[in-house]
Formats: sequence, C-alpha cells, structure tokens
Amino acid sequence: MQIWTCSPQAPDANQQFTLTTTPGSGSTSSGGDSVSIPITAGSATAVTGNLLALSIEQDRWLDWSGNATQNTFFFNCLDNIVEITGLPPQIRIGADSEDHTNFNPNVQGVQDQFPPPTTTVPYPEASSIVAGPGFYQPVLWLIPRFPGTGVTWGVNFGGANLTAVFLETQAIVTAFASSAFTQAGITLDNLELGNEADLYSGNGLRASTYTVQQYTPQWITYATNLTNTAKLSSSHTRLWGGAFAGSSHTTTGFSPQGIFANGILNSVPGAFIKTISQHHYSGSFCTGSESLLQDLMTKATIRSNLSSFTPDIEAVHAQGLNYVFGETNSYSCHGAPGVSNTAGAALWTLDYALYASQIGATQVYFHEGIGYKVGDYFTIQPLTLTRSTLDGSTLATPQAPHIQPQYYAAIIIAEAIGDSGDTQVAELSISDTRLSGYAFYESGSLKRAIFINSLAYLTTTTTARPSTHVNLSFSGSGTAPTSFSVKRLRINHADDVSGLTWGGQTYETSDARVSGTLTTESGTVAGGIDIPATQTVMLSFN
Repeated sequence: MQIWTCSPQAPDANQQFTLTTTPGSGSTSSGGDSVSIPITAGSATAVTGNLLALSIEQDRWLDWSGNATQNTFFFNCLDNIVEITGLPPQIRIGADSEDHTNFNPNVQGVQDQFPPPTTTVPYPEASSIVAGPGFYQPVLWLIPRFPGTGVTWGVNFGGANLTAVFLETQAIVTAFASSAFTQAGITLDNLELGNEADLYSGNGLRASTYTVQQYTPQWITYATNLTNTAKLSSSHTRLWGGAFAGSSHTTTGFSPQGIFANGILNSVPGAFIKTISQHHYSGSFCTGSESLLQDLMTKATIRSNLSSFTPDIEAVHAQGLNYVFGETNSYSCHGAPGVSNTAGAALWTLDYALYASQIGATQVYFHEGIGYKVGDYFTIQPLTLTRSTLDGSTLATPQAPHIQPQYYAAIIIAEAIGDSGDTQVAELSISDTRLSGYAFYESGSLKRAIFINSLAYLTTTTTARPSTHVNLSFSGSGTAPTSFSVKRLRINHADDVSGLTWGGQTYETSDARVSGTLTTESGTVAGGIDIPATQTVMLSFN
C-alpha cells in the first residue's frame, strides 16, 4: 500500500563512465573502487516511464478516485508523473479485498463491512464488499486528459462462487466498454482472478490441504466462465496469472513453474494469460526500529530478496510472457511504523524498483491502502484521516491528504527515465556495500546516472554525517562528457517522515503540486561528486 508524488521538471542525460568510491561506511577518501561504464548502452535493459505502477486495495477504491466528485489530490499525484514521462501509471485494483467482493446491481456505489481497528492495523481491510455499477465509473477521474491509462481489475476467486465471478466480470466489462471509457482512452488491460491463492489454505477460503494441483484445474474452470463473460477473444483485455504471495520455485508447489507444469497455459483461458504476477514484501513486522530501517535500505538485502525470484522470472520469460511484481512493498502488516513511512524507505523504493528492472520485471506495483503506514512510488494518503496510522489512536487534529517520503522515489525514477520512449537502464558495478548506481541511456547514449547512498543517518546518530566521494571516468567508444549538473534528494535523517526536498523543491503541499525554486549544482567529471549518507543524487551529463 504505497503512494507517490512527482515533479514536472526532469533533467536529461545518458552515457557511461567509471567511478571510484570509498567502500564500507562511505567516509570521504581519495582511494576506493573503480567502476567502468561504457558510453553506449550495450545490453542495458529497456525500461518504460511506467515502470512504477500502483496497486490499490479494492475495498476503499472510491476514496482514491473520489466518489461523488474527483479526488483532486490523488489526481494531481498521478498527473505529476504524466507531466514528466508522458505516460500515465498503470493501476491494479484488487488485492486481499478482491476475494471478498461481490456484485449487486441494486447497490449504487459500494457497501463495506470493516472489522474494528487495532493498534497494529488502524485501518483494517473490509471483510465484505458489495459493489454496484457506480463502483467502476470513477476510473474516469484518474487521468481524463491523457489517454492510455491501463487498469488491471481483480475478481473474486476466493469465494468459490461461479455466479459471483460472472456478475462481477460482467459489471467490470460493461463499465469499460461504455462510450465514456472508450472516449477517455482508458482500457481494461487485464483481469486477475483471485489474490494470493497460496494462502487460501490458511485463511479459511480453501481446505488446509489445498495444493497447486487442485488450484490449477479450479482456476481453469472459473477463468473459462470469466473469459466467456468478458468475450476476451474479441477484446483488448487479457489475464494475469499467478498473483501468489510467495513461491516454491518448483513445479510441485505454488509458483509459475507449478501452474505451468499443471497445464494452465494449455487451457482455453490460459491462452489469454500474457503476464505472470507475483507478490513480494521484504518481511512482516508490526513494530519498527532503527535497525530494521537500515536492514530495509541495505543494498545486499534488496538484491537477495529480489534475486530469489530469478528462477521464476526465467521460467516466465521462457514461455514468452511478461513478468511483473503485481503487489509489493516494504513490510506486510500494512508496513512497520518508523520504517515504512520514513525517508529511508524512499531510498529503498528507488533502489528496489530499479533493481527489479534489472532481473526482468517489466513493472513494479507498489501496494496502497487508506491509512496504511507504508508507501512507495505512489506514497500518498489520499484523504483526511481521523485516526493515527501508527497506533489507531484518535487524532486531536485530523490529518489532511498528504504525500509520504516514498513519493519522491517515484519522481526521481520518472525523471531518470524521461519521456523519450527509448530509454535503457543498467546497474553499475560498485563494491561499496552502501552505494548503488544506475546509468540511463536514450537511443543508446548515456544521459543520466543515479547514485544512492543507503547508509542510514538517524536522528539518534551522534557522530558526524559520513559522505562518499565518487570519482567519475568513462570507457568505450564515443565522446565522454566532461561536466554534469547535479540534482539532490536532501534528507535530514533516515527516520524522518517529512522535510525532504528534491532539487530544492517539495511535494509536501496541500495539493500535491511541486513548490519552491529548482536548485541544481554544476560539476566536472574530473572533480567527481560527494554523496552524504542517506542521500541520492542524479547526474545529468552535458
């Protein structure tokens, strides 16, 4: 459950270089590691401006879009990204509450039933959702001025009710086929049948012995109903497969390999699967700590978490299918207070999303919900809150709609990718355990580079703030740049929850629009660049 904000300015740059960094803690030093980067892209990964996508919990979807009127704050958050990349973010509406949703044509909007709030889950998900036709129309309010908004909608499989699947699918398809949707250029890209079916055996939606061998034929039966109802053979819409909470990485358990081995792609509805989705959280914690924040931010942790999915991604690509992280974030339990909602989590988001692109994920959907502690690339609280997101206590003063720190990661990634439509990204090989780097290319030529210093500088830190010096050089054929401009994400402390600036500007405004004067620095390749702990810089090469 995440949120983000963006800036309308996006610097340009693309090429390759060599850098020298101080390993370990990041203290400034003349020595260090040298990393050679070619001036041209070579085998760098193609990436689109909507790499970062948004997963929204289905129960309170109307709070995001707006119900009687458009939610202007949320619209602005999305529109900021469009102004930078020219592309609207992709949106998935579903998650856990999709398996508790049913359709009733006599309900105008939606009827939700919620369990009582607790200190660890101040804003719980609905236990029952009854949707009517008006539940789908507010999609029109997302990006009405920019066609191309793709939506993935989750359909109830957990309820094991074929009639419910038919009614819900029919309502979704009818809404998206209306003239209002087609004229706005908003498309139903995908339908997703069921959320995290590998957990059904433990949450009461299936028997405790439920296996992938039982899941696959049952999914095929229900998906046949869905595909016939949606008339997928004559439509743009396709299916997401998988959406599991974890992976066995084997052909005998819940995983892409498992459903492939059990014949899902050979079925009639399986022919409409074009994307496999998997879910991933870095852990499950309901209380935060400073050590947990450093763990989240750590470069090695990010890579070990994501690279565990490499066998799954390779199996998916071998079938000619796309792979996405269809739901992801920092920690489950709606995030860890003092961790998921902090400035340090913005650096985690940035590194996490870019590294995911390097292992074969075409999009990363950061999960969002009302009152959740976590956020990311779309880290937003889109409406006024009356209870604390940390412990559920009543707020003396209601909290207005606002972005959270992770929104800055969305802006930075959008600016780094740009709007060329022909961008590639390559991770830079850096031995420093606290420093990550990525080079961005347009039409094969280096344009920009991002460096992330993930050493946590905390409010409790009593020593001087360390800094890493990066010496730049270039390799390969082509003209090497000699200078660059610098844009910094300035963070006072990793455990701060506000006060960040990107290039001197803030998105912590009442309307989610950028405010302040853009500030950049000039630098030379010969002089290199200093990056303090808990800071990110983007270099745009001249």
